[in-house]
Amino acid sequence: MSTIAKQKTNMLRMVVQAILVIIGGFITAYGLESVLIPNNVSDGGVTGLSIVGSQLIGLPLGLLIAVLNIPFIFLGYKQIGKGFAIYSVIGIASLAVGTIVMRHVPTIVQADTLLVTVVGGIIIGFGMGLALRNGGALDGIDMLAVLLSRKLPFGTSDLILFLNMFVFIVVSTVFGLQGAILSAIAYFIASKVIHIVEEGLSGSKTFKIMTNQPELMIETIRDRLGRGATFKVVQGGYSNEQFKEITCVINRLEDSKMKEIIREIDENAFVTVYDVAEVKGGSFKKHDIH
Repeated sequence: MSTIAKQKTNMLRMVVQAILVIIGGFITAYGLESVLIPNNVSDGGVTGLSIVGSQLIGLPLGLLIAVLNIPFIFLGYKQIGKGFAIYSVIGIASLAVGTIVMRHVPTIVQADTLLVTVVGGIIIGFGMGLALRNGGALDGIDMLAVLLSRKLPFGTSDLILFLNMFVFIVVSTVFGLQGAILSAIAYFIASKVIHIVEEGLSGSKTFKIMTNQPELMIETIRDRLGRGATFKVVQGGYSNEQFKEITCVINRLEDSKMKEIIREIDENAFVTVYDVAEVKGGSFKKHDIH
């Protein structure tokens, strides 16, 4: 494939990813405005805090979502990269605009608390998972949890749960204890849907890569992801040809960026990916990529 053709392919892929992130933001906004908020049920994370703030001080929900996520976007830029930050800006802006546009959409579920949590959780989980699968995020709490997991002896999933406990305590001040409990249930359901859509809500992933350009692959991973990698010499059982097998552990938010790097350098590379529940010790720390 020529350089120009690759550039056009990459540009098309980026546009498609951006469109899917936007769709994810609007789907999430629809779940909030048509199911959860009319039934006094909130979401977790920054969105949950934004809902509480909107109820208390009367500011538009979309405005609060945009403003409160600014520090987390900067955090994502510094820790994960410019591409992730750009897609997250697109996603968060779509979510913010979506909540404004859909402010008066008809409520599709009312009164039945169980149905509210299930339907609402599924809709917002699908929207957030779609955004994450395509390289962006709709809520900053995940980015904060990933950063804290590098500083504290806890896994990312544990920290996401811990941080959201405080969010739901705040939610209880506006929606009451029942509203907070229902919000927690809806968030739990959403997290499971995100796991299905995005293939891994939390934790890390190990990439094992066999390529004919191992040095360039390792250098690019280091420069663009800020991740170290190791390699070992392996031999094919059929061809007896020797290869350098690269091993690199990343967090889930870097998954799409890693796949993009592999496609750019060697689209014929043999890649296996493993889910990792938790990573401790060693040198699983990335340097600043900016």
